[in-house]
Amino acid sequence: MNILLIGSGGREHAIAKALYENPKVGKIYCTPCNPGIERYARPIELNSSNHTEILNFCNKQNIELVVIGPEIPLVEGLADFLDKFNILVFGPKMLAAKLEGSKKFTKEICEKYNIPTAAFKSFSDKDVAIDYLKEQSFPIVVKANGLAAGKGVIIAENLEEGIGAVEKNFSGAFNDAENEIIIEEFMIGEEVSFFIIADQNSFTELTSAQDHKRIGLKDTGPNTGGMGAYSPAPIMTDELKKETIERIIKPTLKAMKELGCPFTGILYAGLMITEDGPKLIEYNVRFGDPECQVILPRLKTDLFDIIMNCCKNKLSDSVIEWDERYALTIVMASFGYPESYKIGYPIEGINQAEKQPHTLVYQAGTKKDGNLIVTSGGRVLNITAFGDTVKDANLRALSATGLIKWNNSYYRNDIGWKAIEREDNE
Repeated sequence: MNILLIGSGGREHAIAKALYENPKVGKIYCTPCNPGIERYARPIELNSSNHTEILNFCNKQNIELVVIGPEIPLVEGLADFLDKFNILVFGPKMLAAKLEGSKKFTKEICEKYNIPTAAFKSFSDKDVAIDYLKEQSFPIVVKANGLAAGKGVIIAENLEEGIGAVEKNFSGAFNDAENEIIIEEFMIGEEVSFFIIADQNSFTELTSAQDHKRIGLKDTGPNTGGMGAYSPAPIMTDELKKETIERIIKPTLKAMKELGCPFTGILYAGLMITEDGPKLIEYNVRFGDPECQVILPRLKTDLFDIIMNCCKNKLSDSVIEWDERYALTIVMASFGYPESYKIGYPIEGINQAEKQPHTLVYQAGTKKDGNLIVTSGGRVLNITAFGDTVKDANLRALSATGLIKWNNSYYRNDIGWKAIEREDNE
């Protein structure tokens, strides 16, 4: 079977590698691709927003399955379009993708179905939002309603920062995020990500992970698309999983069915573990990035088989097994990210890092320049390592990361720090 994979990040590198390992898979094409993905897939330049262009390519190359990595093509309805022409798509349709594409949409579902989440209000007028802020206590959270590449959430510690966050949103700083914001209460607790996979008939629990959104050590500074992650997250106990499934996942899937658009694909709940139990922060409707780079290396069951069962509504046939070790990934980024940064720096040491035991390197913001691999984005590489403890995985990942060099690189050396502190205190 020929496959078209859409995306160019570390997530898609991990997906391409996993798909390539199945002998039933024929040719894999990827748009827009990156040098790491090219080991497993043929690069092709397509505009994923031009649905007819995607369809024509699928027909020409006998593509039977399209795997959509990032959120934008899902929110734009690519799955709906291709479904009309009997092409299998791994990913939800447009209405279901609104769970990520519109925070207001998700919050309204939470209200209707009694799903625990932070109290909120939505605003489409800047002055009204600022007047509301003047009556609130701080800290408080200001969010872009739509897609903002993981950077549209600002925690305001005081009124001045709150007003700045509102003005930033309405200034068009997050171009794809619509002219609407959410202001919600600041929840106290520890964040964790919980993943399930669903077809039209059923769903199956996958695993947990913990992302590190902030740019600085000990989770300080502005939000990014993610500076590292590890899986599984020990904080996600069996009891918390059960509560999350009953109070958050099942009501959400019920809501989408009642709206006439059953959710299919990967649903990942960003949770805050509070004194009152898990509360939903937000949903993503695809594998996270960089969470995918620690989840798929742990997956022992073949990814292609799982995807096919999901697309054919036979997910209940899949028995999903996991490597019990921890996997941890460190994001090597361009200095200045998530704000302005320079690109085009030659990268050295990828091959040496890949030779380290129990270690994988996924490329994200890279491109070829002659025989060189150079930086081409904010988040450049993901260095993933296994360990029997989170600390072991962290040390292995750091060892491999230290072998990779380019001018103005930056990474956090404390990925997994909360779990490591708990391990050290045991």
